Amino acid sequence: MTTFGIVFLAAVALTTATRLWLEWRHLKHVMACRESVPAEFSERITLSAHQKAADYTCAKTRLRMVSIAVDAAIVLTLTFGGLLQLLHNISAAWTAQGIVGGLLLITLLMVLLTVIETPFNYYRAFTIEERFGFNRMTRALFFADMAKSALLAALFGLPLAAVVLWLMERAGAYWWIHVWIIWVVFNMIVLMIYPTWIAPLFNKFSPMQDPEIRDRVEQLLARCGFKVKGLVVMDGSRRSAHGNAYFTGFGAAKRIVFFDTLLAALDPPEVEAVLAHELGHFKLRHVLKRMIWLFLTSLAFLAVLGYVIQEAWFYSGLNVSTPSTALALILFFIVVPYFSFALQPLAAMYSRKHEFEADQYAIEKASARDLVAALVKLYKDNASTLTPDPLHSAFYDSHPPAVARIARLQKA
Repeated sequence: MTTFGIVFLAAVALTTATRLWLEWRHLKHVMACRESVPAEFSERITLSAHQKAADYTCAKTRLRMVSIAVDAAIVLTLTFGGLLQLLHNISAAWTAQGIVGGLLLITLLMVLLTVIETPFNYYRAFTIEERFGFNRMTRALFFADMAKSALLAALFGLPLAAVVLWLMERAGAYWWIHVWIIWVVFNMIVLMIYPTWIAPLFNKFSPMQDPEIRDRVEQLLARCGFKVKGLVVMDGSRRSAHGNAYFTGFGAAKRIVFFDTLLAALDPPEVEAVLAHELGHFKLRHVLKRMIWLFLTSLAFLAVLGYVIQEAWFYSGLNVSTPSTALALILFFIVVPYFSFALQPLAAMYSRKHEFEADQYAIEKASARDLVAALVKLYKDNASTLTPDPLHSAFYDSHPPAVARIARLQKA
């Protein structure tokens, strides 16, 4: 085994062990706190609801632990086990080398990973989500969603991959700059067409009908100086009992989308407060900042790929004997998560900072009391644990822990 092979094996072992340890800590902490509701929530959350959230969290955590172990096994099998080289040999036997061969290799790998991932998604929906009363998806809808997602991946992903492979082969030493530009443009196009062309393939969207909520939302938008193309309700209840709201599109095409489950769970003033929080993300340019961060990070990663693609040790260290642009691309996406895992807490901390800032904006434009009431209802209705393990939360949680978030809002 080469030096890089040893380094990568150590990275896989260390990252996997750390992830499993964090999940184990989370599991133990949530179970230890299962028998008592945190004092801050004792008047709002019943013990039975708190225990349901703990059991739901633990069920998801156990599944994640299995998934983490399987992910590591897949990566080791693809690289040191020689499966990726075997898939490359199969694609080479079926078609000529070059872009077509690369696309076939990528397709074979995606099909294999989908086959492995599907049982986890199925178990999550029809065992965990159903056991706790959240799943409303039929099996027919589950597989229909899979088919639509696969079709969209082929329609959008394969042309993008073809362009990327062509640039990697033809655009010279700085091909990665051209690929980055294509990547940025592709993401912007998807953002533009998603509300009109992609989202309706999975859900139905209808204009907001509730006059009280509509009036409150329109008044809030006027106070915030925020213009949107429409207020729409999505049939989220078709798949899940979980509630949410989000913005989609950008520029003049922005729309506010409410899950019907969210509107059913919250009172109009609480809906207004939740929307004020989401408006805070846009007004404080959190969305733009995250996009810029994503694009700059992708540029840095592509620059690294531009270097390692020329190095024999990169391929030999991962047990690949016939280097190609498609193999380099695949290997890089396999390697990066294990070397970048240490940055996870920084990304989570940055996101939590934005959530606190959006909360502050919300209580300036709406009511802190209503936002607290809405969050407590959402924690309860979504069975979100109130007692996450602090270290696990620091690594993964994009939102602040419930106790810290509510405490800050109550001070307001």
